[in-house]
Amino acid sequence: MEEGGLAPGKSLAAASGAWLVFEDEAEFSMTPPRARTWGRRGHTPVIRVRGRSRRRTSVAVPYCYKPGEKSRLIHRQRNHLLLKGARKSFSFSWQDYRDLLVRAHIQLDGPIEVVWDNCETHGASSGARV
Repeated sequence: MEEGGLAPGKSLAAASGAWLVFEDEAEFSMTPPRARTWGRRGHTPVIRVRGRSRRRTSVAVPYCYKPGEKSRLIHRQRNHLLLKGARKSFSFSWQDYRDLLVRAHIQLDGPIEVVWDNCETHGASSGARV
């Protein structure tokens, strides 16, 4: 192990003064889930919900860390409306991730090292330059 507890050859971000950026994404439905709940015997609990939302929200977030600096969180949000015949996939495209990382690079004002998860969209971006 090298100094700092990293495996050999894994201290590039710290040695180059780069920000270490972990990126992740999530999707939320604005429609409340149907579920059962507890109630007094003989009294069915009723939870009123106004309307039925057909909206979904996707969020992509790079978490940015650098020794000696305050950690940073940058996010990009996209709202979707579920319409008949509309695209079912709401995830970000590789171009969206590229633009988000370019924006992070500008805001952080320095080099970045990105750590991806196994999302297949990230694999599509491997040919793109950030």
